[in-house]
Amino acid sequence: MSESPVEPALPRDELRGLFLFEHLTEQQLDWVSGHAVLEHYPAGTTIIREGDPATCFYLLLSGALRLTRLVSGTEVEVNRSDQRGAYCGATQFFVHQGTEHSYGASVHAISDLTFLTLPAEEFAIEFRQWFPMATHLLEGMYLGWRNSDTVIGSRRRLLALGELSAGLTHELNNPAAAAVRATSSLRERVAGMRHKLALLAKKDIEPELLELLLDVQERLVKQVASAPKLSAIQQADREDEIGDWLDEHGIDQGWDLASIFVAAGLTAEDLDHVLESVGETFLDGAVRWLAYALETEMLMSEIEDSTTRITALVGAAKQYSQMDRAPHQWVDVHEGLDSTLVMLAGKIGANVRVVKEYDRDLPRIPAYAGELNQVWTNVIDNALGAMNGEGTLTLRTWRVDDQLRVEIGDTGPGIPDDIRPRIFEPFFTTKAVGEGTGLGLDISWRIVVERHQGDVRVESGPGDTRFEICLPIAEQAAI
Repeated sequence: MSESPVEPALPRDELRGLFLFEHLTEQQLDWVSGHAVLEHYPAGTTIIREGDPATCFYLLLSGALRLTRLVSGTEVEVNRSDQRGAYCGATQFFVHQGTEHSYGASVHAISDLTFLTLPAEEFAIEFRQWFPMATHLLEGMYLGWRNSDTVIGSRRRLLALGELSAGLTHELNNPAAAAVRATSSLRERVAGMRHKLALLAKKDIEPELLELLLDVQERLVKQVASAPKLSAIQQADREDEIGDWLDEHGIDQGWDLASIFVAAGLTAEDLDHVLESVGETFLDGAVRWLAYALETEMLMSEIEDSTTRITALVGAAKQYSQMDRAPHQWVDVHEGLDSTLVMLAGKIGANVRVVKEYDRDLPRIPAYAGELNQVWTNVIDNALGAMNGEGTLTLRTWRVDDQLRVEIGDTGPGIPDDIRPRIFEPFFTTKAVGEGTGLGLDISWRIVVERHQGDVRVESGPGDTRFEICLPIAEQAAI
């Protein structure tokens, strides 16, 4: 901490003008005046460093300051103020007299500022004599809050991690299982192709004809990727058509082959071209070989789709957790919203309809992406809980002047008017005991308002609750 010249303390009347001292006695004010020191710091100065011994209690008289804490090695701003009388520094001076304390946050001067400082150890002795009962109550509340916050915070993080992991595991399981099934079937189909090729060879097929058959195979295989999506009726009609064609040409078990050809996008006209190419003699073997080739191609496509889905899910998990990314960056809010939906897929379920009304022309914004993902998680999780597994979840984005707006709506019963003003209070929850900590919306509000200089608005009625998160599009200058 930089050295500052000692000056006379404030007059008694001016001290009483500070809200912390307004109800002190004349004798108590005299003690403060006799022990207080005025300190001046220019803009840009770091007055207190987190972790240093907490020796002074600071009261802001003029100027603006900001408080920061180190989180995983990154400096995170937790508050800023220009309110006269705001205090910082050794704010837990009353706890465990004689125990060494450290500053819990760093304090930086945004503008030139002036502090009134008191020696923490001496102030603690007087404070305990002035307010013995209040000191015991404050000490008990502080220790109880700290212990509860540690336990509840740890439990909340474990529960959130468990829920998100369960959702991601569920989403990963489906494509992984599909890839395993397709791989097993593919092995059988490849063996079948080898067998059919051997049968064709035994019929002394001409090399030119075999080459022509391979050309037909390659042409038909390319049609698999562009096979049209058919309705159940259309698929049944086309299977009947191909089944009849196979029967007319003496091919046994044509109905089993028909479903493969239809799934691959073939028609009876395609089979006419096969007949023209290979002739009646080799038609049966050629058709069955083509069926194996087409089914093999479809199985490989299924494996590719499944593994692509797994890659996308892992990418969504990385985006959500912001692994290997800077804490503060220019972000596309849609990426965060989508990755959050992926992580919460297990909670969303089959009876919740998700509607996305995104304005894809919105610019990237400067933000702490990982923290915004926590906001989306908290708000969406509350919406899902309100709908109790059935309803419509709507995510909408748009721009208003210099702000980007994100709206998360649900069709739950709504928030009663008497409760709405309290939903952002820490530890306030309408859930049953043990089901919620009441910290989700409080944390979300702090992230949006204090960390991003944004705003959170709520409109609610039966069947229509909407949380609107407003975020600045441009970098915010220090105040």
